[in-house]
Amino acid sequence: MEDEEEEPPLAVQINDIVNHVASEPPSQPPVTDDPPPVGVTVITGYLGAGKSTLVNYILSAQHGKRIAVILNEFGEEIGVERAMINEGEGGGLVEEWVELANGCICCTVKHSLVQALEQLVQRKERLDHILLETTGLANPAPLASVLWLDDQLESSVKLDSIITVVDAKNLRYQLKSHQDSSSFPEAYLQIAFADIVILNKVDLVLHDDPENLLEELEKEIHNINSLVNIIHATRCQVELSMILNCQAYDATHGAHLESLLEENKSLTTKELHDGGVRTLCLYESRKMDLEKVRLWLEEILWDKKYGMDVYRSKGVLSIQDSDQLHTLQGVREIYEILPARPWRKDESRMNKIVFIGQSLNEEILRDSLEGCLAAGC
Repeated sequence: MEDEEEEPPLAVQINDIVNHVASEPPSQPPVTDDPPPVGVTVITGYLGAGKSTLVNYILSAQHGKRIAVILNEFGEEIGVERAMINEGEGGGLVEEWVELANGCICCTVKHSLVQALEQLVQRKERLDHILLETTGLANPAPLASVLWLDDQLESSVKLDSIITVVDAKNLRYQLKSHQDSSSFPEAYLQIAFADIVILNKVDLVLHDDPENLLEELEKEIHNINSLVNIIHATRCQVELSMILNCQAYDATHGAHLESLLEENKSLTTKELHDGGVRTLCLYESRKMDLEKVRLWLEEILWDKKYGMDVYRSKGVLSIQDSDQLHTLQGVREIYEILPARPWRKDESRMNKIVFIGQSLNEEILRDSLEGCLAAGC
């Protein structure tokens, strides 16, 4: 069995610890075009699923990439909002930066995530990617919201994707452990928020019961989040190209639209149990009024008008007086609607809005969506 408390890879401490960067005046950037933002991948998962194994694999593999890994030690008792605050020169909260033999960088941070990210992107050596492992934080949504649309970071980094590592051997038990209680298993939340699920320890499942068990596990995951991409792994050894530079929150990136645009694919899943987490997809062929859609979403996401708890929202929209395909992307209460590209001549201009959440009421959502139709439709 894998041990979540594995020894970290051999590391050499950097001589000029980045802690001192905050006390030095920032150098003036050259007058050139700003480099593109560095992608940040949030890694979450149930205790023992293999998050540390994935991080250790990336920190020790010879992949030729400069990847920074932030081991985030703040817990929910500290409060995520405090963790997002840049403490300034007197903060001194980034404990240690170490540089590894394969060119990666690793640090432990308590409290000030924004400060750690800013120090990383200020380094002379250009980073290819940043991984953020969440320890003691069951719900990745607050982190995702800050990384995605927060002004503090000034576009130096961007949220690339949320990865959830699950234990193929114990996933069913973790999902069922609280179904009949008032508490809610974090395994549901982590899958619901994920763009990618790494189904780890598949070797143990295949060894014990090779008959269709992995297929059944995939079905259970897709019953929670039908849009998630599932990757099988043993000891979390995966191709980095499958988990980095996914651009899951980039409105102009076509890959994450493909499943939404497939006309014959059903995205709505059955409800797992009373009040359970599921995926629900709404379809509407008539054009929408953009402002009405915004007000409708804000009633659902902000005001909780219908008593539904939405974790993720995605969609493609056909907007009145526009030839642009608009995309909807949301994490909890934070959402944005942006024009992505022109509609193609051979595409059906079908509105598709996907909600992943708890206690979703399909009838109420369909009826209330009618109020978003453009005038004359």
